[in-house]
Amino acid sequence: MFRSRSKDEKAPTDKVTADLSKQPRDPEAPKGRPTPKRSEAQAQRRRAATVPTDRKEASKRQREARRSDLARQREALASGDERYLPARDKGPVRRFVRDFVDSRFAIAEFFLPMAVVILVLSLFGNANRSLQNISLLLWLGVIVLIVIDSVGIWIRLRKQLAVRFPDEPKRGAIAYGLMRTLQMRRLRLPKPQVKRGERP
Repeated sequence: MFRSRSKDEKAPTDKVTADLSKQPRDPEAPKGRPTPKRSEAQAQRRRAATVPTDRKEASKRQREARRSDLARQREALASGDERYLPARDKGPVRRFVRDFVDSRFAIAEFFLPMAVVILVLSLFGNANRSLQNISLLLWLGVIVLIVIDSVGIWIRLRKQLAVRFPDEPKRGAIAYGLMRTLQMRRLRLPKPQVKRGERP
């Protein structure tokens, strides 16, 4: 009566549990999770359809997406469209800084052409001592003028930003404007949106 069962006696119960697990679930029985909303189910199906299973296909799609983003960014840099500009150029503060710089003449924007002229003079200065002295004086004069002009732009720009955007974050805006003055007007990106003399 209290003896342990043999292996043969235990076997039928194992078969019964195996047979029960194979039986189909009753449709009325609870499934242990809430039924998803139709919109969620459709979104899930769409994701499953659009997510590529192949790694090559996924990398190809990423490349295409990156290429289209860069193309949009290039167009935005040419047209000034705020939506697709890079993060460093976005926002009303940066736009005002660009307009402020583009509406004025800055000595720094002529630095590259002047540097070429001075370099040519210094090359000829090897033969002629006076030309070498002139080129050195020109270098010194250009650097001093650029520093003075940049300090003036920095002071005026800081005042204008404090008046127009008292509550906006302005970190790095003045340095952004001064870096823009070093570029020739036609080579600036985003492209200038104001004419010279037209105050923003």
